[in-house]
Formats: sequence, structure tokens, C-alpha cells
Amino acid sequence: MEKEILISKVAIQERVRELAAQISLDYAGKEPILIGILKGSIFFLADLMREISIPTKMDFMRAYSYGSNMHSSGSVHLTKDVELPIQGRPVIIVEDIVDSGLTLSYIKENLEGRGVESLRICSLIDKLERREREVSVDYCGFQVKEGFLVGYGLDCNEEYRYLPEIYVLKE
Repeated sequence: MEKEILISKVAIQERVRELAAQISLDYAGKEPILIGILKGSIFFLADLMREISIPTKMDFMRAYSYGSNMHSSGSVHLTKDVELPIQGRPVIIVEDIVDSGLTLSYIKENLEGRGVESLRICSLIDKLERREREVSVDYCGFQVKEGFLVGYGLDCNEEYRYLPEIYVLKE
């Protein structure tokens, strides 16, 4: 498959710094728990957390709706849950991409049901092309209209995650 660069490494780094600065301001005096959605968010979460200037904690969830396909299966599977206590705590879900919205809306409802103090969403990419469930992204890195994206944690059948830029994959 061919790929075409969409977002440069420099643009990603700059935007991550901006998001981290905003989160640091919004959560001053608090210690939010960043919950990374595995596996795609790992690079973004690590870079974001290093740029945030206030104390934070980190945990992970793993859920998927894609499997090895380029299209959502329509059902969400949770395979790893958070381990830190989150009741009464400010929580920020850190996601690589919001696409159909199915996975993120499932995770959001799941976490809200646990009595968190507050819940916000930080996503590197908010992609509008295949949105099936409305999801409000509080901290958005980049809005993208369409295309299958890979790189910087985003994958296609477990390939391309290692790339430092974000590419559009062409079939």
C-alpha cells in the first residue's frame, strides 16, 4: 500500500506541547489520571504526559472495534481495564483517533458509571468521515475529514505504528 504524509513530526510535537499547556492550566491544583487507550495512544500519551507541567497519573484501557480490518466491526470489545482507583478523580481519556466514535463512547459511558469527578477526552486526531456516535473531544490535536491514517501509534493490522509522522494510507 502507498502512503502519503499528512502531519509532520514537527507539527505533532508542537501540537502536543500546546495541548499539554492547556491541560496543565485547566487542571492546576489537581492530579488528573490520564487513561491511554491501547495500543494506538501510547506514543501520544507518553509525549503528552512529559509535556504536562502538573502531577499526573497514568493508566490504560484496551478496547477495539476494528480488529485487523480497515472498517469498524460495529461492536466494542474491552480487553484491559484500568487498575488505579478513579472514583472521585478527574480523568482524561487519551486516544490516538476518534473515528466512528463507537469505542470512545463505550469507554466514556463505562468510566462515567464509576463516579469519576470529571471526564474529558484528549484525542490526537478527530476524524469526521465515519462518525456513527457523537463524541465531544475536549482537547483535539488535529481535525481530519477523511482517509485511513497510520503512524505515530496509528496502525493498519499492527503495521506502521513506528512511523514518527502521520500518513494517509492509500489502498
